[in-house]
Amino acid sequence: MQFNLFTLIFLIAIFSYVVTMMWLNTRQVKSMLNSFDKVPNEFAEKITLEQHQKAADYTTAKLKVNHLEILFSTGVLLVWTLGGGLDYLDGIWRSLMNDTLYIGVGFIISLMMIGTLIDLPFSLYRTFVLEAKFGFNKTTVGTLVGDMVKGFMLALVIGAPLLYVILYLMNAMGEYWWLSVWLLLSGFSLLMLWLYPTFIAPLFNKFKPLENQELKVKIDNLLERTGFKSDGIFVMDGSKRSSHGNAYFTGIGKNKRIVFFDTLLKGMEDKEVEAILAHELGHFHHQHIRKQIIISFLTSLCGLALLGYLIKQSWFFHGLGVSEMGDYAALVLFSLTMPMFSFAIEPISNAFSRKHEFEADAFAAKHTNADDLVSSLVKLYRDNASTLTPDRLYSAFHDSHPSASIRINHLKEVT
Repeated sequence: MQFNLFTLIFLIAIFSYVVTMMWLNTRQVKSMLNSFDKVPNEFAEKITLEQHQKAADYTTAKLKVNHLEILFSTGVLLVWTLGGGLDYLDGIWRSLMNDTLYIGVGFIISLMMIGTLIDLPFSLYRTFVLEAKFGFNKTTVGTLVGDMVKGFMLALVIGAPLLYVILYLMNAMGEYWWLSVWLLLSGFSLLMLWLYPTFIAPLFNKFKPLENQELKVKIDNLLERTGFKSDGIFVMDGSKRSSHGNAYFTGIGKNKRIVFFDTLLKGMEDKEVEAILAHELGHFHHQHIRKQIIISFLTSLCGLALLGYLIKQSWFFHGLGVSEMGDYAALVLFSLTMPMFSFAIEPISNAFSRKHEFEADAFAAKHTNADDLVSSLVKLYRDNASTLTPDRLYSAFHDSHPSASIRINHLKEVT
């Protein structure tokens, strides 16, 4: 191994990441302990002390697991890079075949599979121990195994051909290969957004048309007066995996679906569901989805351009413990190490996201009763055991939505 100055920079970045994440976790726990014995005043009438403390205990339990995950994943990253793991795996594939493109596809797919197996103990613990302890888990072993098999098949059917084309373009398109790869990935992303609702999501969940006719009339009226068209209103069997409730939009163009978790509908009044939907419509009214797609495309363009530079630098490979320079090795190194350098800009991304949430809330308050949205949000916080008192800095790094108190106070201000 030919470690160099970039090795030191990489180690500093890892140290900064680990220390920051652990520090933020500690702040979050402290913030919840400070308010453990008292429900915030704005929630005192709707959330009991027992429910408030359950949320604190649940969040603390997740943070303890996250402590271990941070340390463990950092160790795995060091083994793959400076420990020579990537070199060793690359050597295995080079001994099996000569075609560089097939070697690259096999190398990346096998790395992803190994990563899934390494993360499996944490996934099993979160699902069958932590979530079960707090009464949220509904996933069976059969469902978990089925999800893993389906995910693996999708990786082979969709991921492997895509990887092959990416590596082919990296090899064949010259110095500015990253432009063609960016166009490919952008087009693929749009295609997946269009295909996901009708072809991929049904592989994992069942979707049924909304049967509640009174609610359907309310929703149809809301859609009509806001000028929104969708491909249908569906209820998803979220209770198959968890008792957490949610709702979302999916798809682009005319192939858009409104999806409610069955767990959400069980705990909400019709007017509250209508308010939640109005919030989601607010995202489309303000073109947040389109803006996020554009930002994502620009970010990926900048990332690929940077990779186009790094792929020609021997210090990039050698500094990260990889002896053989190559397209697929550069792609993997960039994907593995970039989070260590980019985590510091998360607060900026989350700040934009929270601004979008405020705008969507204001739209919902305009087209439905703001009190209904407040009521639905309080129920979601309560039923999902979401902490009401997050630490400000922890939230800045981790939360794309405003904290409960800030969001509800903002809603009251716009009414």
